[in-house]
Amino acid sequence: MDLDPVLLSRLQFALTIGFHFIFPPISIGLAWLLVVIEGFGWRKDDEIWERMGRFFGKLLALNFAIGVATGIVMEFQFGTNWAEYSKFVGDIFGAPLAAEGIFAFFLESAFLGLYIFGRNKVSRGVHWFSILMVAVGSTISAFWILVANSWQQTPAGYVLQNGRAELTNFWDAVFNPSTMIRFFHTMDAAIITGAFFVAGISAYLLLNKKFVDGAKKTLKLALIVGFVSSVLELYPFGHEHVVQVAFTQPEKFTALEGLYVGQTNAPMAIFDVPEDSIESGTPPKIQIPGMLSLLLYQDVNAYVHGMNDFNRDEIPPVFLTFVSFHNMVILGLFFIASTAIGLFLLRRKKLWGSRWFLKLLIVSIPLPVLACQFGWVTAEVGRQPWVVYKILKTSDAISLTVSAGEILFSIILFGLIYIMLGTLYLYLMFKEVKHGPQPISAGEVKP
Repeated sequence: MDLDPVLLSRLQFALTIGFHFIFPPISIGLAWLLVVIEGFGWRKDDEIWERMGRFFGKLLALNFAIGVATGIVMEFQFGTNWAEYSKFVGDIFGAPLAAEGIFAFFLESAFLGLYIFGRNKVSRGVHWFSILMVAVGSTISAFWILVANSWQQTPAGYVLQNGRAELTNFWDAVFNPSTMIRFFHTMDAAIITGAFFVAGISAYLLLNKKFVDGAKKTLKLALIVGFVSSVLELYPFGHEHVVQVAFTQPEKFTALEGLYVGQTNAPMAIFDVPEDSIESGTPPKIQIPGMLSLLLYQDVNAYVHGMNDFNRDEIPPVFLTFVSFHNMVILGLFFIASTAIGLFLLRRKKLWGSRWFLKLLIVSIPLPVLACQFGWVTAEVGRQPWVVYKILKTSDAISLTVSAGEILFSIILFGLIYIMLGTLYLYLMFKEVKHGPQPISAGEVKP
């Protein structure tokens, strides 16, 4: 059997970035929640908040460490499996990736060390400032990474010259048509991930009667943050991102909505099992007539392009794009509903005794991470067959000197390494959570 180096290179990239992308949303969201938790501990001189800050700070350090280790592998892969891509976009990608390293990575790394090891060695104000800088640094890092990825989706500020894309306007490239809405959408997803991470672990502490006073405080905070950020993810961020895709990447939009035939009064698909073949595509099994036209143009009679309006070889894989997008939306609605129920129980003073809901929060911890993965698959698979939209096809971007067998070997090797890393991560995480927040020793002095 002949091995396809393009397919194997894509699978390896999916493996490396998929595993890496587990950790940044947790780290970013948790860092911003720790800004609030540590702020309450400092300004209120509250030992309960401080203990919860110490506890979640350890979990932040673990997520950050694994995220850094897996991110390095991903960057090296550009030069091994994707040499043609690297040559083509090197002039564009050099600036944002350098900015990410200089202005963001070193910032968050330096201040994370101060945050973890500087407690009771620097003033409480400086210590709080350190976690603020970790959160700011991780956010800036995410921005520059999203700049690079968004340029692939909606390239701008360049010319094609000497067989490669060359930068002509830095700011046009940075603030290309999809950068900001993708940034807000992704950052809000990270806040949701951090909120459910804190909520689920706080629920575990409550169920096991470990530092109940602290768990109640952090659970209340997480539910409030989780509800607000989940609503914002639906509207405006999610809605505006879909609208942006419809107008700048219409082929992707037709796939994620399962719209085979362009039409007026275009329906929104609620449930379907779509076919990748355009010819065999049938109307969705459950749909809302006119809703797509209304959402995009505020007119139910507006025409919305379908797959039949584009070249067939430029339509992305429909099934995977459609299913990933709709699963992400379903999870988003679950996040709104579950946090709303939690706040209702809190208002009725029934939250702490609702064991069923606390258990639901525990099992929901990985769901925002899963939603982020679905979003990533929607964005990247939906861009196919292009690695840089309308400029460079994925099949033309791989390294010409790396054989399919070598790529397969590296996939197996990375898979084994990630299994070990994932197992170690879960072991250390469960061990720390099982111990719970540790009491502040009597000998510690607060500067």
